[in-house]
Amino acid sequence: MNAPPYIGRFAPTPSGYLHFGSLVACLASYLDARHVGGHWLLRMEDLDPPREVAGAQEAILRTLENYGFEWDGDLVRQSERHEVYASVLQRLFDQGLAYACTCSRKQLEGYAGVYPGFCRNAGHAAEDAAIRLRVPELEYRFIDRVQGEYRQHLGREVGDFVIRRRDGLYAYQLAVVLDDAWQGVTDVVRGADLLDSTPRQLYLQELLGFSQPRYLHVPLIIQPDGHKLGKSYRSPPLSAEQAPALLLRALRALGQQPPGELQGARVHELLAWGIAHWDAARIPRSRALAEEQLR
Repeated sequence: MNAPPYIGRFAPTPSGYLHFGSLVACLASYLDARHVGGHWLLRMEDLDPPREVAGAQEAILRTLENYGFEWDGDLVRQSERHEVYASVLQRLFDQGLAYACTCSRKQLEGYAGVYPGFCRNAGHAAEDAAIRLRVPELEYRFIDRVQGEYRQHLGREVGDFVIRRRDGLYAYQLAVVLDDAWQGVTDVVRGADLLDSTPRQLYLQELLGFSQPRYLHVPLIIQPDGHKLGKSYRSPPLSAEQAPALLLRALRALGQQPPGELQGARVHELLAWGIAHWDAARIPRSRALAEEQLR
């Protein structure tokens, strides 16, 4: 059988504006898809209204257009898919694969982020509780196209994880797996900060009978003090005026080697070169790159 066509996606969170770190991940996903004639989808991961910045969704779309990115099909918003998430969550709960958890943050202090299972067999009602997925005492592994082999033992390193928060908001892990499967995503290209989320997603894919996409996690761009560039940490939003210069810089951050004559080129010329010459094997094999090294 022929391999399925390439379907990639970019899925920003509107908790702030796009910054240079966002651009590096976006560009990698776009070029990886377009280089092989694949589709590139856009999904707004607006699961957390309290953290959403007013006007951020519109600003993200405007920035993508200013930087020459063209997506296939309609924009998908996770806020419009709550019924799907609720249906699957209820099925997992009814099958005993998930359970209600009433633990407070204070109760979980000192467990290094690994849930100790206090509510696993308590039989709490789902109302006014978080919902956790039971994880097996198994190690999950996958081969990342940039980072190589990654292993994680779900029981020892993660514990039962939340798929719906106590305030009723659905968790990223559940939504991303359901949406990638629904959209037929074959390749996930994103930042290395999500590398350790992948085994949880592999388990959910297995549980729900979904196929596993290929993964490529690009290095994070970090500040001199070790913080990653992010919406909440002094990361200036992408400006339209700087689009050509920042695209060129992002290409170099991804290990691509644009020729000198592209200095001063327009965004569409830069993207056209990137699509034609994209080589994922050139991406630095590290989880982080210092921003200062890219200037």
